[in-house]
Amino acid sequence: MASVFLYHVVGDLTVGKPELVEFSETETVESAIRAIGESTECGIPVWKRRSHVGMIEKNEMRQQRFVGILTSLDIVSFLAKTQCLEDQDKAMKAQVSDVVVPNNALLKIVDPGTRLIDALEMMKQGVRRLLVPKSKVWKGMSKRFSILYNGKWLKNIENGSSNNLITNANPPSSSSTSTYMRDKFCCLSREDIIRFLIGCLGALAPVPLSSISSLGAINLNYSSIEASLPALEATQKHPGDPSAVAVVEIAPDGHHKILGEISASKLWKCDYLAAAWALANLSAGQFVMGVEDNVSSRLLPDFSVNSAVQDNKIVNGVWSTRPRKFSSRSIGFNPVSPSFGVGRSMYRGRSAPLTCKTTSSLAAVMAQMLSHRATHVWVTEDENDDILVGVVGYADILVAVTKQPAAMIPTTRSINELGNEIQS
Repeated sequence: MASVFLYHVVGDLTVGKPELVEFSETETVESAIRAIGESTECGIPVWKRRSHVGMIEKNEMRQQRFVGILTSLDIVSFLAKTQCLEDQDKAMKAQVSDVVVPNNALLKIVDPGTRLIDALEMMKQGVRRLLVPKSKVWKGMSKRFSILYNGKWLKNIENGSSNNLITNANPPSSSSTSTYMRDKFCCLSREDIIRFLIGCLGALAPVPLSSISSLGAINLNYSSIEASLPALEATQKHPGDPSAVAVVEIAPDGHHKILGEISASKLWKCDYLAAAWALANLSAGQFVMGVEDNVSSRLLPDFSVNSAVQDNKIVNGVWSTRPRKFSSRSIGFNPVSPSFGVGRSMYRGRSAPLTCKTTSSLAAVMAQMLSHRATHVWVTEDENDDILVGVVGYADILVAVTKQPAAMIPTTRSINELGNEIQS
């Protein structure tokens, strides 16, 4: 086991993290769109309101109030329903509780003194967020640096326990302490963990230099949809982790050729109403490719005069609308040509899926995910960029980095080769 997992605690990763602001399930879909757009990820935790505002809340009570994580794909799928397309204003005012998929196990409250290895085990079991109190001060286990927390430098004690909590030198009053402990939390995601680990590649050797194939990090059970099928069928796939569906063409030999994806990360900062209309009316291939106003009518349904599609902008907190023609540029794609079915060279720019090879190193895949703010990378064959093999997500990486060296296939790759791969 790499020492970095044993000599660090969860609190090491919370320094500088902003305080959590709870998003209530009684908020509207319109508010959720704004919150997701302003968040650092494509999903936000959703909470039930407190039953007693003035009461000191224990961790168990707060855990029970957590509902689930709402993603951009959840919202677009909801807005693509027939009743929502018929009355978009009503749909935008619907409560988040009607959209979010309840899953209380996606978040867990942990002490800042929790070892990093224990936090990784939780995330490997399906936890996607760690809620960490910002009110306690701990002795960090790192021997390389001291921890700056609560505005004070804390020196490490070589023989100290990793989970020993210490009292602030100038503790606040009991009443203020209660409020502070109740309200000051920050949220750690799996992306935060990966961002921390990529700064510790040397301590993780030889794992970062190993290929994702040798580490067994490729998930073969990915969700996919054939390009000619209605895009709306992607929402029926119920993609779990990652929240993504590959759009593929099936070759005569049965192989899947990846064309694009319908995912929460791709829809993160899109025009949600335009994306919902496209999801309900276009094929999966047309959706990921991007289509323009002047596209041939023989290829697409007559949407250019669809009065239900509105140009929606939030101005001074008010949702304003005006009729317009549909263009999938508003979904967030940048197509090269309106033609469909002319080969993968069409799928470029923002609509192109993020891919890697089976021989790609784990470090290179981690760098890809972080640089593109993606939750996953699709894996293709070494000889053919089109042929889809599987996907690598956060959970797969966390399993790989904690794998024992004896279970891995040795690699002879050099640091220089790894640097060239990441740069490419």
